[in-house]
Parts: sequence; C-alpha cells; structure tokens
Amino acid sequence: MSSFQPMSQTNKRPYATRWILLLGLITALGPLSIDMYLPSLPVIADEFGVSTSEVSHSVTAYFLGLVIGQLIYGPLSDRIGRRNPLFIGLSLYLVASLLCLFADSVMTLNLARFVQALGGCAGVVIARAAIRDRLSNEQMSQAISMLILVMGVAPIVAPALGNLVLIQFSWQVIFLVLALFSVICLVWSYVDFEDTLPIEKRSTKPWSGVLGEYVELLKDKRFLLPAVASGMLMGALFVYINASAELLIDYFGLNSTWYSWVFGANAAGLIAMTQLSARLVTRFSVLKVFSAGVYLQVVSASALLLCTLVGLNQLTVVVGLIFVLLSGIGLTAPNGTTLALADQSERSGLASSMLGALQFFIGALGSIVLHSFGGDLLTRFSIALWLMMSAGLALLVIYQRQVRSLGSSVKTADS
Repeated sequence: MSSFQPMSQTNKRPYATRWILLLGLITALGPLSIDMYLPSLPVIADEFGVSTSEVSHSVTAYFLGLVIGQLIYGPLSDRIGRRNPLFIGLSLYLVASLLCLFADSVMTLNLARFVQALGGCAGVVIARAAIRDRLSNEQMSQAISMLILVMGVAPIVAPALGNLVLIQFSWQVIFLVLALFSVICLVWSYVDFEDTLPIEKRSTKPWSGVLGEYVELLKDKRFLLPAVASGMLMGALFVYINASAELLIDYFGLNSTWYSWVFGANAAGLIAMTQLSARLVTRFSVLKVFSAGVYLQVVSASALLLCTLVGLNQLTVVVGLIFVLLSGIGLTAPNGTTLALADQSERSGLASSMLGALQFFIGALGSIVLHSFGGDLLTRFSIALWLMMSAGLALLVIYQRQVRSLGSSVKTADS
C-alpha cells in the first residue's frame, strides 16, 4: 500500500504523516510568501521612495492573485487530476519569485507578486481537495488541524528568517529563498505526490459550464453559509498581515526583530488552538467547536475596539487582544472548512477553489475596509476587525437556525 493512502481505522491517525507533511509544505508557500517579506516593507519603501502603506499594496496584490488562481485550479484538478495542476502552479511560482528579484518599482513588484500568487495558490487548493478525496467527513477537521500545524511553522519562522536576511543581505534575497523553497516543493511533489482523484471520478463536464457550476455551488447554503462565515473570521488574519508592519513598526515603534517575535507568537497561538480543536472535535460536534471560536474572536475584537475608543491603546493591551483574536482562527478555520466541504465530495476541487477564493476575497475586502475609515491606523484596524467578526457571528446564527432543515453529512448537531 502507498504511504499516501489513509491509515486504517486501527491506527491513531486516518492519514499518513508523510502525506500530511507534503501537503503542509506546499500549502506553506502561501504564508511563507507573505510573512517572510513583511519585515522588509519599510526597507523596500525607502528604496523606492514611497510610504510603507503604498508598498503594502503588494500584499493586497498577492491576495488578489490567490483569489483568481484558486478559481482556476479547482475545476482544472477536477478534470485532469490533482498532480499536474500542482506542478503547473509550483513552476509558475518559481518563475514569478525570480521576477520579484528584479522589481525596480512598486508597480513591478505588485505585478510580480500577483503572478507569484497565481502559482502559489495551487498548493492550498490541491491540499484541501486531496484531503476531501481521501478522508471521511469526521476525519477532515482533525487532518486540517494537523495540516495547519505543519504549515503553521511558516508564519512563526518566516518573519525572523526575513529579518535575518535583511540584516545580512538585501531584501531581494528573500525572494531568492522563496524560489529555492518552491524548488524543494517541486522535487518532493514530483517524487512522492500521488494523484488522489482516480480517472473514473474525474469530471467530464465541458469548461464552458464551469461558471454555471460555481453558481450552482453558491446556491447551496450548506456550502455558502459556513464558507462565507469562516471567510469573515479568517479575514482577521489578512487584515492583520496587511497592517502589521505599519502598525507594529511605524505606529508602536518596534524594530524588525521585535516585530518578528510578536508575529511568531501570534502564529504559535493559532497553531496551538488548531491542536486543541483536533481534540475537541472528538468530544463535541464540529459546529459546537466552530461556534466557540466565533464567540472568542467576536469578544476579543469587541474588546480591542472598546479599548481603542477609550484610549487604552498601550502596546501590551493591543498585542494581547490581537493574540486572542488570531488564536480563535485555530478553532474556526479547520471546522469552518469541514462544514463547507462536508457535502461536496462530487466537486471537491471546485468547492476547495471557491472556499479559498471566498476567504482571500473577503480578506482583500477587509484590507479595503481598513483604509476606508478616517482616524489613526489603530482605530481603523479595530473597526475593520470588529465589522468582520460581527458579520461572521451573524452568519453563524443564520447557519445554526437552518442547519437542521438543510441537513449535512457531517456531525453538526448540538446534541
């Protein structure tokens, strides 16, 4: 039996550790690509003669590429399998990473980052689809939690690694490191990644009908409600990533080393909560664990906004509340994904694409909201987070009210 087949029911885990490590590595391209170069934003801004805020638009460009790219890889992988689209994406990512080395303006960097995202997003789409292909609904939440544990190493070490590169070399070397990382992913995937979608299960629908398939999927409330809700809640991470360098370095005055430590601590909190989630779903329903994460994020976002409005904007207070809010994603992300994909086994690639696209599109909207209000950065940051968390809570309430009438193949009952 292949090492990438799910483990038997007698084993502790329903998947091979080597398999989840590979999926985690290709998925880690996303957070590594974003987080590693965040400490360099002020340096790039100085070199290009612009503000840090303007350079941070390259983060938004990356998110936009993730949205568009994910909508392509899902239906493509449903038709030709998971393996070849993964190779296409990783190869495109490698080329774009090298293009970032020669960027001489914000516009050029934004374009290269957009193309880089078009390639890098293949990993996350293929990983989610492969998990849905091989694991039962009850196993998915635990597997995704393990996946987040593996890929979560990236946001912990990436800022520190990026800062180390900045100390020793120029910011361009960061993208050289990313290019080398993509080569590792390509080689390992070529050697070990086995296609999880058999030929007989591949879609034979024409490409002309893809748009209709997406429309049909969005009409399915079993998918749409948890997908958008989890997108709103995960949007906190994207808003934080977009504003973190300006908030912690420019606003609070941290140096790049302390910035890396704070960023890594937040990532560690999120990872720890995903592992707690994996244990909780063995005792409680997926919906209950998801709901607990929603309330944790809403309460912390509300507290952050309140403290900001009344002037309790000390660094320790702000960083502490952000830590709690982002840690809550460890409960909402794996379980929201499980709820959204539970009934999509016949179109798992398509559903994985739409789920990821919705999450990053909502994240990009969160970045727009961040810059849409007046006031200082911390006020705008707090308002954006509170609005997104409140929207996630509202969608959860709607989903809870309709879950019995909608039905689901995953265990969501409160009993």
